[in-house]
Amino acid sequence: MPPIIETVNLTKIFGNRLIAVNNMNLQVEEGATYGLLGPNGAGKTTLIRLLLGLIKPTAGEVRVFGKGMTINSADLRQRIGYLPTNPKFPPRMTPITYLDFIGRLFNMGRDEWMNRLSKLLRAVDLLPSASREIKGFSTGMVTRLGLAASLMNDPDLLILDEPTSGLDPAGRKSTLDLLEEIGKKKTILISSHILSDIDRICNYVGIINEGKVISSGSIKDMKKLIKNNVVRLEIEGDLEPLCTRLRSIEGITSVDEKEDFILDIALDDKAPSTQIVREIVDLVSDSGLDLISINSSTSRIEDAFLKLTKEEESTGFLRAVKS
Repeated sequence: MPPIIETVNLTKIFGNRLIAVNNMNLQVEEGATYGLLGPNGAGKTTLIRLLLGLIKPTAGEVRVFGKGMTINSADLRQRIGYLPTNPKFPPRMTPITYLDFIGRLFNMGRDEWMNRLSKLLRAVDLLPSASREIKGFSTGMVTRLGLAASLMNDPDLLILDEPTSGLDPAGRKSTLDLLEEIGKKKTILISSHILSDIDRICNYVGIINEGKVISSGSIKDMKKLIKNNVVRLEIEGDLEPLCTRLRSIEGITSVDEKEDFILDIALDDKAPSTQIVREIVDLVSDSGLDLISINSSTSRIEDAFLKLTKEEESTGFLRAVKS
């Protein structure tokens, strides 16, 4: 089976000045929830427009469902659902009339689009507002309507550009919950600069910086790129005696009191981390202190992202100096 998405030496230059996508090679396999992670201006939106055939590449090739994607590839776009950043809709329409319009664009039969319309409005929690004009909707409601619209054609591939942009915490959570469910059934490509969103819902990630994929692989692989394992403890009580005893444990390289009640404990990369964490917890218990929380920085994809982008900027500078 060919990848659902494949780019080969893909390049896009605007006005002979701005290199938005730089010789990019990317693959997204069927069934993946793939996150495009990068800062604003990294080239994510330009890449998505290229994947959809909305703009022509300067060089290279885009293949979707094993076929070349071009501006004329309407047959391929029929199989894709797309949610742009901050979608805009006709303000006088309602969710019902807009999704009706989308269903007719896809030449869906009346029974089919009516059935999907009802299910999608319920799924995105817009059924109570189904007859309200869109002009009165909040940012979160507009985003949820856009997500429903992107699913009207029951697509084989869903492409979402910053789907949680501008949402409040409640709207962001409900959107991510829905995407987690959708990801169990469909291939999804999500662009985001919000690291925690990618970490939560994606199983593969491509880290993009200055138009290039500087690393790609599974979320687990990205986390393995972090060299320094740091266990963070939040503890209530006198920390000084505990810090002294922690520093005596073999495999702990440093104990740093970040602020009141918070300790960062760095572990040697080659040390048996599971055993050391067990010793740490036992020591806290023996000290009679109240352990409020414990977590590891190795569970955060942002550490890998920051590490890789910093390395890429450094090596890119060195390449420029040597050339």
